[in-house]
Amino acid sequence: MLIDTHAHLTDKAYNKDLEDCLKRAAEAGVAAVINVGFNLSNARKAVALAGAYPNLYATAGIHPHDAAGTARGYLEDLRRLAAHPRVVALGEMGLDFYRNLSPPPVQEGVFREQLRLAREVGLPVVIHDRDDHRRILDILTEEGVGERGGVMHCFSGDLPLARECMKLGLYISIAGPVTYSKASDLKEVAAACPRDRLLLETDCPYLTPHPFRGKRNEPAHVALVCRQVAELRGETPEEVARTTAENAVRLFGLDLPL
Repeated sequence: MLIDTHAHLTDKAYNKDLEDCLKRAAEAGVAAVINVGFNLSNARKAVALAGAYPNLYATAGIHPHDAAGTARGYLEDLRRLAAHPRVVALGEMGLDFYRNLSPPPVQEGVFREQLRLAREVGLPVVIHDRDDHRRILDILTEEGVGERGGVMHCFSGDLPLARECMKLGLYISIAGPVTYSKASDLKEVAAACPRDRLLLETDCPYLTPHPFRGKRNEPAHVALVCRQVAELRGETPEEVARTTAENAVRLFGLDLPL
């Protein structure tokens, strides 16, 4: 059983063939997909999809790109979304200093507020981290992630960074770039990450794994990520699928039999 712990099925890329995508995912052994919200409007769509398909779950959060566009009272809206039975985490939230679509101080403020809300409502967090690993760690250390922990989604750092994240109570999620030939740091992380801290994802429609790189990604391709991680770890794909599914069920509290 595979679980894609981070997807964006509300993207317009799936407007014409979502049903087919979900069918292909099931045929590839994907038992569940966590559909991640990145602003209030998108999170509501993710929740609606989760209500329509029993193998979909949702998260609700404000991506750093959307931090500057948050209206006063957005935390109350997030709190209401967090109470929905199909919402299993808050996020994605964090920092993105690569594109800087929101001013860094605004990104940091919205990130901290969401971390505090996650502790209040007792949900894990989904962390987006791009181009400032040190600042992310500083904020996570200062704020904490609460008893439910969280995940560094689409991990892009090296092994020392992964170890620091795990000390803070975070899981490490591996996506399609682990299949790219030049991703040496990520391959090392995938090989060395403790079994009980490892997750798999697609981040679809982005970051399509080899050999489909350049084409639209979809949840079925998490099987390709699984195979690469298994090869790096000297394990079978079945072992990696089982371990990472157990971790996802534990972190997100999914109502799935194992």
